[in-house]
Amino acid sequence: MIRRLTAALDEQAPESLSAVDQMDVKLGHRTRPCPDIVVIDTFAADDDERTFYTPGEVHLVVEIVSPESEDRDRKTKPFRYAEAGIRHFWQVENNGGKPVVYVYELDPATGAYGLTGIHHGHLTVPVPFPLDIDLG
Repeated sequence: MIRRLTAALDEQAPESLSAVDQMDVKLGHRTRPCPDIVVIDTFAADDDERTFYTPGEVHLVVEIVSPESEDRDRKTKPFRYAEAGIRHFWQVENNGGKPVVYVYELDPATGAYGLTGIHHGHLTVPVPFPLDIDLG
């Protein structure tokens, strides 16, 4: 799922953005989670010396929830990403062997993520850039 979704995001992203899997995002002095997928500025992705990205370079974070990561992916990480000001967050869940994507956007008034859609089978969104992905 990580490879296919990363490829689909990277293929549809504008030239200024790139999708990368499993790279740390430094949210603070002692907070450096490793999301499953991030969409970042291409200039940051092209820097092979990087060991992390900053929240200002991240446009979308995607977490694919597994039994081992449920608590972190559903509770801890979304709160931290929102606190860091990352505008878009997706949570991918397994529903009977099929992916379901929960799409969130940062509400600037509350500083928390608000659910903007639940996608089964097909994902079409206008932000952070226009996307149309077959989830099958």
